[in-house]
Amino acid sequence: MPLPSCADPLRMPTRRHWLQAALGLGLCGGGAFSAMAAPQPHAPRVLVIGAGIACLAAARALVQAGYTVTVLEARERIGGRIWTDRSLGAPLDMGASWIHGVHGNPLTRLARAAGSTLVPTSYDSAITFDTDGQPLDAARRAHVDALTRRIRRVLRAGQHAPRDHSVRETVVRGMGYHRMSADDQRDTDFLINSVIEHEWAGAATALSTYWHDASREFGGGDALVAEGYDTLTHELAAGLDIRLGQAVERIDWAGPGVSAHTAQARHDADHLVVTVPLGVLKAGGLHFNPTLPPDKRRAIARLGMGAYDKCYLRFAWNFWNPGYDWQEHIPATYGLWTEWLSLSRPTGQPVLLGFNAADMALAMAARSDVGIVASAMQTLRTLFGAGIPDPLGWAITRWGADPWARGSYSFNALGSHPGQRGDLARPLDGRLFFAGEATSRHHFATAHGALLSGTQAAREVMQAALAHVTGKIAA
Repeated sequence: MPLPSCADPLRMPTRRHWLQAALGLGLCGGGAFSAMAAPQPHAPRVLVIGAGIACLAAARALVQAGYTVTVLEARERIGGRIWTDRSLGAPLDMGASWIHGVHGNPLTRLARAAGSTLVPTSYDSAITFDTDGQPLDAARRAHVDALTRRIRRVLRAGQHAPRDHSVRETVVRGMGYHRMSADDQRDTDFLINSVIEHEWAGAATALSTYWHDASREFGGGDALVAEGYDTLTHELAAGLDIRLGQAVERIDWAGPGVSAHTAQARHDADHLVVTVPLGVLKAGGLHFNPTLPPDKRRAIARLGMGAYDKCYLRFAWNFWNPGYDWQEHIPATYGLWTEWLSLSRPTGQPVLLGFNAADMALAMAARSDVGIVASAMQTLRTLFGAGIPDPLGWAITRWGADPWARGSYSFNALGSHPGQRGDLARPLDGRLFFAGEATSRHHFATAHGALLSGTQAAREVMQAALAHVTGKIAA
C-alpha cells in the first residue's frame, strides 16, 4: 500500500468534507513524500506511541491529511528496531537490514525518495563450510540439499496433520531423526537453525508447524540500503512533531478521548495509535485503563517474540572470499555462528556480520562483548585459519534485553493463529489503534509489514474521525 499523498483539505468548506477528502485521498497514489499540509483549526488530535517505521508512516499519513499529530518515543533516537551504527566507519544496520522483495515494496519507493542506494544480496551466493572448516565438496553439498528438500516435504505434510506441533517435533518425527547418523543429525540441526530459526527468529521448539511461514512476499529479491536503513526513517520523520525521551507508562481510553501518561506529563488527544513492539506488550511495559479486551490480551500472550542478534566485526583486510555474500558453517554446537554475511561489497570495507537466532541469540546476549567476539573468532579461525587477524572493532546487538523492544520481531508460535494478528490490530472504540509488524497478518517480521500497518492505522483513524463527525451532523 503506497503512503499518502498530500491532499488539498484547505479547499474544503466544512470539517466533514475535509475529513471525507482526507479519508479518500490520504492513502492512495500521488507524491508520497511531498510537503505536509498545515494542521486544520479543528483537526482531530492524534498521539502515536513509539517512533519506529510503523509510527512514522502513520504519523506522516495523518499530518499530510491535516491532522495534529504528536509522536512520543521512549528512546533518545527515532527508528525503533531500525538503527544504523556508524562507529566502525561504515553504516551498519543493527536492526532491520534488508528490503525483502524490492518489486512493489513500499520501502523501495521510500528508498528512492530518500536518495538511498539498494545493493542486492542473494542466498545463492554462498559457500558452506563443514564442521571441520573445510568447504563442502559437491557430494556433501548435494547431500545437504537433499536433506533440505526432505525437511520441506516433512513440514508441508505437517501443515496438513490433524493437530499442530512445533517445527522441531515435526522435523524430528518426519525425518526419523533418532535413527539418523550423527553426521546427518548435525546437518539437519544446521538446516533447522539456518533455514528456519534464522528466518523467523523463534526457536524451532516454539514455532508452529501450521503457521510459521504464513506470510506473503514481494518479488525481486532482497537488497541492503547502502547508506543505512535509517535514511528511510529520517525521510519519513522529516517535519513531524517527535518528542524523544518520553516513555509512556499508561494509556487511559475510558472517556470520550484518550490520554498517554509519561513520567514528565500527561498528553491528551482524540485518538491514539500504539506502535510499541509485541515484546514490550508481552512484558507488560505499557498499562491500559481500562484493560485491553480478552481477544487482544490472548493475541499478545500467544504470539511469539523472537531473538535475532548481530555481531559486526571490522578487520584490517579481507581474509575471506568477498565474492560470496554468505559464509555458512555447520557447527558442532547447535546454532552457534552458522550464518555470516560479507559486507565488503556493499560497504567497501572489510566487515563480516555474524548472526545468532532464537535460543542461541539469547544465550550469547548474556555474555560480555569480549566473550561474544572471542566466540565469533573461534568459529572464524576454524573456517579461515588460526592466522587471521583480530578485529579492529565490533558492534553487537542484544534485542531481547532492550527494554523498548524485548526481542527482534514476532513469529507465529505453537498455540497461536494468524487471525490473532488481526485481533492485535483491531481498533478499540474509535479511539485506540494498533500498528507494528506484529499486527500484520501477511507481512509480519518485516519493516515493510510495519510500514503498511502504520498506513492502515492512519486510514482507520480517518475512518473513525469521519464516522464521529458524520454522527454528530446526523444528530
